[in-house]
Amino acid sequence: MIKQIMINKLLSLLEEDTYPEDVTSKIVSGIKCKAIIISKDEGILAGQKFIIPFLEYLGIKIENYVKDGTQIKKKDIVLEIEGDAETILGVERLVLNLLGKLSGISTVTHFMTRLAKSVNPNVRIAGTRKTTPGLRVFEKYAIEVGGGDPHRFNLSDAVLIKDNHIALIGSVKEAIRRAKEITSFTKKIEVEVSSLKDALEAYHAGADAILLDNMKPEEIIPVVNELKGKVIVEASGGINPDNVIEYAKTGVDIISSGYITHSSRSLDFSLDVYKS
Repeated sequence: MIKQIMINKLLSLLEEDTYPEDVTSKIVSGIKCKAIIISKDEGILAGQKFIIPFLEYLGIKIENYVKDGTQIKKKDIVLEIEGDAETILGVERLVLNLLGKLSGISTVTHFMTRLAKSVNPNVRIAGTRKTTPGLRVFEKYAIEVGGGDPHRFNLSDAVLIKDNHIALIGSVKEAIRRAKEITSFTKKIEVEVSSLKDALEAYHAGADAILLDNMKPEEIIPVVNELKGKVIVEASGGINPDNVIEYAKTGVDIISSGYITHSSRSLDFSLDVYKS
């Protein structure tokens, strides 16, 4: 069932490129061919989990492939397929775009995770909801392939009380009280704060996690000193490969970064065909 849902998602994306018809690829209609997808970059491969069953659904035979999570380099062949040339060329751009986007996310996630863990072995690099509309499930998967934590998939996963919620309610304590009153015990409650004072208030009011938003590393250290081991401490806001080590050094449990989905560079792949 989940597999079919993913296929349906990709079919809707394919419609953008091929509806009402691929006027060019009709000239190769009826020709059988083989094709290879070649990496033109180095990084961590991601996307085969979705691409392979999708191609099979379209009647394309998978002859060989490289698994997600593999470190790839330039000129590596990551996928070998055979089938109808019109179908293969029609789906080419979608497959290459998805493979490039997801591999770019997994590569940056892996890089930032390696940097952070070099100074804080227990820290997790997590994603955010700053994902491409319609592609969240794919991009969250790519984060996991890169060794990161996907964080919330959507607004129903956990309570995250942010500054705008607090501004409307008036206090951290009251916001948490209301959340506990109306939310299932199965949902964690996290509170976004920007000071040690608010972090302590959130902890004493019963928060499960504290999100330190846009705080500098030197501002985070006192919070970690007070709350480490008592509550999950997360840092977020403007964290990228250039400063992730400084944030990891503070001792936080989680570092969430929108960078890995909204600013990662897609890896480059190409598809070459030849007659069967």
